[in-house]
Amino acid sequence: MAIQLAEYQDVLDELGEHAGAVLEGAWHEAARVFSPRGLDAYIRGAAGLKALGRGTDLVVSFIESAPLVAREIGEQAVAELLSAAIKMYSKTSAGVLALVFSTAPTAAARLGELELFKGYLSLLDQLLAQAPRAMRPLLENLEVLFGHLTLGGLRRWALWGISAHRHDFAAQARYFALQSDDALAVMRKEQRGVLFVDVQRRLVLYLRSLWARDFFLRPTSGDYETREGYQPYIAQSFIHLPDAFDDLTLPAGERIAGLTIYRAAAAHAAAHQVWSRRDPGAAERSALERALIGAFEDARVEALAVRAFPGLRLIWQPLLCIDAERGDGWGGVLDRIARALPDPDYRDTHPLVEQARTAFSAAAGRLEETDLAQALGLALAESARGLELPFNPRTDQPSCPYRDDNRHLWADPDDTQDQVLLPGQSRQVRKYVSLMEMLNTLDVETAGDDAEEIWVLASELFDDDGLSFNEREGKEPISSPFHYHEWDYQTQLERPNWATLLEKRPKRGDPARIDAVVEQHQPLIRRLKFLIEAVQPQGVIRQRRVEDGDEIDLNAAIRALVDIRLGLQPDTRIGIRTRLQVRDLSVLLLIDLSESTNDPVRESADERTVLDLAREAAALLADALGKIGDPFAIHGFDSNGRHDVEYFRFKDFDAPYDDTARARLAGMTGQLSTRMGTALRHAGTLLARRPSHQRLLLVLTDGEPADNDVRDPQYLRQDARKAVEELHRRGIQTFCVSLDPAADDYVSRIFGARNYMVLDQVARLPEKLPALYLSLTR
Repeated sequence: MAIQLAEYQDVLDELGEHAGAVLEGAWHEAARVFSPRGLDAYIRGAAGLKALGRGTDLVVSFIESAPLVAREIGEQAVAELLSAAIKMYSKTSAGVLALVFSTAPTAAARLGELELFKGYLSLLDQLLAQAPRAMRPLLENLEVLFGHLTLGGLRRWALWGISAHRHDFAAQARYFALQSDDALAVMRKEQRGVLFVDVQRRLVLYLRSLWARDFFLRPTSGDYETREGYQPYIAQSFIHLPDAFDDLTLPAGERIAGLTIYRAAAAHAAAHQVWSRRDPGAAERSALERALIGAFEDARVEALAVRAFPGLRLIWQPLLCIDAERGDGWGGVLDRIARALPDPDYRDTHPLVEQARTAFSAAAGRLEETDLAQALGLALAESARGLELPFNPRTDQPSCPYRDDNRHLWADPDDTQDQVLLPGQSRQVRKYVSLMEMLNTLDVETAGDDAEEIWVLASELFDDDGLSFNEREGKEPISSPFHYHEWDYQTQLERPNWATLLEKRPKRGDPARIDAVVEQHQPLIRRLKFLIEAVQPQGVIRQRRVEDGDEIDLNAAIRALVDIRLGLQPDTRIGIRTRLQVRDLSVLLLIDLSESTNDPVRESADERTVLDLAREAAALLADALGKIGDPFAIHGFDSNGRHDVEYFRFKDFDAPYDDTARARLAGMTGQLSTRMGTALRHAGTLLARRPSHQRLLLVLTDGEPADNDVRDPQYLRQDARKAVEELHRRGIQTFCVSLDPAADDYVSRIFGARNYMVLDQVARLPEKLPALYLSLTR
């Protein structure tokens, strides 16, 4: 059964009002990423931190950060984080520990793998033992550091600073705050070419475009003491790639970018996952036999991949270079075999290289056989025994930077799971059953989301009273949480992942209510008709009275000559310019749905509320946009603290404006508060996906940004202003229609002097909003 927060009322009472409220806000996301056992450990961990008696901020930081860490790299990382914090408890202050928790999601996102995260926690513990004053400035600049350094690079950078400024605490503080020249110089020295976290998404899309299937990539690191990374490898259905690749300079002087090496490594490992199978005789293979079988298997899967995608040869072959310094030892021979098998133009006189090439060429028609590499490798190993060439499995390995170590060929099948489980998931069977099976053999009707087996009925199931079981007991669907930063104007820093937004399904009302609004405002629609027709024309437009036109307007030219003859100043605008007019615009109307919208309009005689007017204005604007043909969306938002910003999509860009959209508008309600910055960022993210040349975000609000967990009135105003600036940099125009008569004091600072309108007569909103849009987009 799924764990409910109400079962831990004793823990909520122990945490106190503030921490308990934060836990309630974070519970929805925590339930998504933690297993039932992980949820229990999460709650008990918060209670344990509270019992330490070091204040509420420490507990709140853990509650907020733990689900984000678990979402990135699994719930085991949260246990490691909590254990590391307990070890640091007696060595530092509660403020530093709270900073460790609050920056942990950044570290988890940049590292992307549990072992690397454990290495990061170990580094913090070491730093705390040797230079405790360096902890706070390092954590405050962690995002910048991880933007340039791998975990190994960060470790070397930190240890250099400790060693160089062991007895100069002021210099040490400047170093770890990135305020000294030597800190920046060492960081540049340790900076790698391309970081895995920066290209992971691109690599996943790259592989998906080739093989039309998903591949799972993880980083790995081996550069704690050297700049050499671990070799790529495949384990448990995951492709593990080094956390960074430097640009590579070949012996011939050619330079290959780190991103190209990543593509080569990812494509090679993906080819193994598509065509390679475990060697059934792996237990009996010697180290030399494994090395030779691996060389043939690498060449086989690459040949199959090149047959399907010839362009892959261009990124693989340049990286199969020969290091002359390796000589005729097994390491050099394996490099030469790797080069000779795919390249018929390569010449080599070594007998093993020539034999390998001849055997592989003869088997070119049998590349689909999964046991081909075993046969060729064993035959070559038998020939090699006569040469008495010593083989050291530790040092005699191929030097190719992009090929994996082929451990998946020898892995025990019991260690390989076909189903890949993401963090927080448990194994679950989804079974589609008939009606009789559902009625007669279902064991537990009230099982939670963590049930081992979920039964699905193809049709709706109704009870005796005519009400469906989904309507009676089903859960309202909620999107996965979206996390957005917020701007703290006092520290001039962004708070990463500070606000959580949830998209929720809007309630439906009677669409006839919207039809009645349109019918009621028919005189207004007739007045808007001329404005609508003025913006509708598209195609070739002839613009007269221009000086540098494409052709001459004969009538204007004759008038100019007449004026000259009469001694008057002629009009020089005698040209006609022909241009193509196309409306390429997407608009999103974002409506503030806070509790204040339920207030009645003061100047209204029929006791209409602000929400009623907003609904009417949205309906009339949608009607006008439907006639013009501009793609548009109507969304709304409210908030209940930074952990629960609710976002509703009443009408999306690609959805028709039909009875469903009108029913959602009719069911619009007002509640809670106005965390505008988070809603602006989410709306901007959705709008930025539109392919339109122009994008307009139209905000309709009746008050200033505010929320129940913010006491400083300037905080959310400054955050909203920062959000508008971010949208402007992304090419999104914003305009605000405020219904607050006192809005001039703050709305101009948020949206800009020319990007807002304060509507003193709120009752005129349905008339003003469509006309405003038409004037903005003419």
